[in-house]
Formats: sequence, C-alpha cells, structure tokens
Amino acid sequence: MTRVAAIDCGTNSIRLLVADANPQTGELVDLDRRMTIVRLGQGVDRTGRLAPEALERTFAACREYAAVIKEHGAEHVRFVATSASRDAENRDEFVAGVLDILGVEPEVITGDAEAQFSFTGATKELTGRADLDKPYLVVDIGGGSTEFVVGDDAVRSALSVDVGCVRMTERHLVGEDGKVTDPPTPAQIEAIRADIAEALDKVTQIVPIRSARTLVGLAGSVTTVAALALGLQEYDSTAIHHSRIPYEKVAELTDWLLASTHDQRALKPVIHPGRVDVIASGALVLRLIMEWTGAREVVVSEHDILDGIAWSIA
Repeated sequence: MTRVAAIDCGTNSIRLLVADANPQTGELVDLDRRMTIVRLGQGVDRTGRLAPEALERTFAACREYAAVIKEHGAEHVRFVATSASRDAENRDEFVAGVLDILGVEPEVITGDAEAQFSFTGATKELTGRADLDKPYLVVDIGGGSTEFVVGDDAVRSALSVDVGCVRMTERHLVGEDGKVTDPPTPAQIEAIRADIAEALDKVTQIVPIRSARTLVGLAGSVTTVAALALGLQEYDSTAIHHSRIPYEKVAELTDWLLASTHDQRALKPVIHPGRVDVIASGALVLRLIMEWTGAREVVVSEHDILDGIAWSIA
C-alpha cells in the first residue's frame, strides 16, 4: 500500500483525499476525505483574474490540508487545479501561494487530462457490474466546466466545455448589483438553457455521448441532486454513492430549484451553504444532459477526479 494525498482545486471547491492505494488489487482505502467551498472562480468569467479574497480563501484551505497531510504522513502529494485557474491571467500568484504552503506546485491541467482522471475515479469500481452496460458516459459537472467522457475499460473520447454551475450562475443570474436573481426569471433560465444546448451540440460532434448505455454523474451538483432525490435529512455519502436517480426525479427537482428562493433552498440541510446560489444551474446542466442523451437515470458516484488523481500517484 502506498499512502497518497490528492488535492483537486476547482472553480467552486477544493477537496483533499488522503488514502492508502494498492494498484495490484485496485483497493483504495480512505483515511481522510474533505471538501471546502472556496469559490476560487469568483468573477473569473467576467474579469479574467482570480480575486484576492478568493485566493485567500483557497490558501486558508491549503493550510488546513497541509496539516492533515502531515498528520497522516502521506508519502506522495499531487495538487491538480482545474477550470478557474486555467482561465485566470494571474494564475502565477495562485501557483506561488500553493507551492509556499504545501511544498508542491499545482498542475494546471487541460480539460482532456481532467476528463481522464474523472473517468478513472468514477469507473474503476464499476468493472464487472452486470447491471450496468458499457460504454459509460461520465459527466463531471463542475463550477466552471463540465467534462464528458465516453469509454468502457478505457477512455474512447472526451471533451471539456465551459458550462458549470458557477459560470452559468455568474453569467446569467447575477445582476449589476452583484446579487443573484432570486428566483431567476424565465428569460434568464432560457439563456442558461441556450448556453448548455450550444455546448452539448459541440460535444456531440466530438464525443459519441448518445452511444453510451450508462450515464455516470460526478461532483457536487449531481451528488446534491441525489441527496435531495433520496430525501436525506443530512448528507450521507454512503447512501448517495452508486444511487440511481431517474430522469423524472431530476426534472422535478430542477423545476423546484429554479422556482425556489435562496432561503427555501438554504432550509434543505443537504445543500451545502456554498452551493445554495449555484445548485439550480448545476441541476439544469444535469437535466439537459439527460434529455439530450435520452438517459432514463443517472448513476451517481462519490468517486471522481479526486480518486483518479490518487490512482495516478499510486
């Protein structure tokens, strides 16, 4: 067993996994898995830069994670940064801060590499499942981008597009006063739909998403929708992992999220406070993917890019 620490820094959240990995047996044993909402991508779509307060929130989480990694004595650490830090003009400032705190340089990876990690993390446990047909379509709905990967035992094709829950919210739901419209207007919802449809049209020209037999959904928007669909009173990753949520339930919840107010969503204990304003956009991305591909259900995975990063170290 090799003790590894994987960090995934996205547009909305930063996550840590410390685990013991055995590449020979395919066993990955969690020692510590945690997530912090830092909104690193705050305003990036508009300004092209990482905001000072977003950087400080991210660096504070890094300091916490450094202590956890030291406590567990992880032998190898890999820090992967995704959509927001790819887009930012001042990403050198981000890289220098992370290097100073954790002693490793963040790898600002391409969308294709992000897709490969997501696919590995999501499907490694599904091998041999007779009830799930191949090929898989793995969709990782992040804050700034969504990755689409089709494969069976290996990746066939993949594409990352700039459609994520934070990006869609900031692009279409934030007014001139900087506040999120609550709830969004029909015109705003239609604008988000149009953006997602344009992205899906681009994806279908490159990735055969309609040929997939099983849709596997990853990341916070999908797991939050699953928690709501399951009627959980508190977030339970064991119940959510590999749950199967039908399209009808996803559609029903998306309609409710788009029609609800901030306060109504905040009353749901399974919606993380940092997701209250962006979950409606994330749910709409999932719903339209299911409509576009004809998927009758989504298999929800708690294992994703973070697990793929861990396997890449091991």
